[in-house]
Amino acid sequence: MPRSTGWRRVLTGVLAGLTATVGLTTVPAAPAAAATTTPAAVTKYSHTSRPGDYIGQGATVSYTPKTATITAGGTAEYVRFRAWADDTWWDVDLAAPQGEKLHPGVYRNAERAAFRTGRSPGLDVSGDGRGCNEVYGQFSVNQIETDTDGAITLLDATYTQHCESATSPALTGVVKYRAYPLSYAYTSDAGDYIGQGLSATHTGATSTFGVRTWGDGIQYDVSGKRGYFTALLTPPTGRTLEAGHSYETRRSNDETYAGLDVFGDGRGCNSSTGELTVGKLVLNDDGTVKAFAATFVQHCEGGTPALRGTIHYYA
Repeated sequence: MPRSTGWRRVLTGVLAGLTATVGLTTVPAAPAAAATTTPAAVTKYSHTSRPGDYIGQGATVSYTPKTATITAGGTAEYVRFRAWADDTWWDVDLAAPQGEKLHPGVYRNAERAAFRTGRSPGLDVSGDGRGCNEVYGQFSVNQIETDTDGAITLLDATYTQHCESATSPALTGVVKYRAYPLSYAYTSDAGDYIGQGLSATHTGATSTFGVRTWGDGIQYDVSGKRGYFTALLTPPTGRTLEAGHSYETRRSNDETYAGLDVFGDGRGCNSSTGELTVGKLVLNDDGTVKAFAATFVQHCEGGTPALRGTIHYYA
């Protein structure tokens, strides 16, 4: 029978190692390992317009710095993001409630940014000469950073906008400015004890993430959406985790197998088989983890049902 981890009872110790979802925060030391080139920051804009949406005219667009000029200005109180190419341009305004600053989270019941009332957040997406008089919608901030003067230096957000009416066709978009991937996603087969047959994606708007040393490997922690997950990842005995390598796994590592133990919410495996692929692993000069990306497949107790996951920690 799969083990009960008693994880909620030791939760305080786990959360102590979590890092904030904003910025490349230094974390406790991790073992030395082969590193890849430092991950590149992502800047892009895309949106999908439903038929009948006035702003996007029912079309889908996507821009990167190779196809458009993309900028982000303003402060954490009021951000203006712009993408333009030739004669086409799009502006996205995101505003905190009056007197507050934007931070990772979900902002519901947004009003037109420049004319927001009371404690409502602000949203205003316009382009090619088209704008809304009234805005109804919401947006999520996954990551945001400013410099010492308060100017925006990093932004990762998504939005949904309804123009003139809360029931009008939606415009949905993705806004990224010098942002690094930061997320955890999993899919659990029916019969998998750990994931209970469910699927979920955690982003900075809903969850916190962290890494810390675990023996010769890495402990990765996720907290959010009423759940807690931990992945213990260790190389075969006498080796280090290396970017670009795939490892056959067991719950505990030995000279042949890497260690993979993914558990959470009081559920864990007594034994497991699976596979771990390290996509990227970048270290700071002091050996702490700067960026980490991996995928895994875990079968609990020798069964067929699998838990499949993807980790992006600033990579």
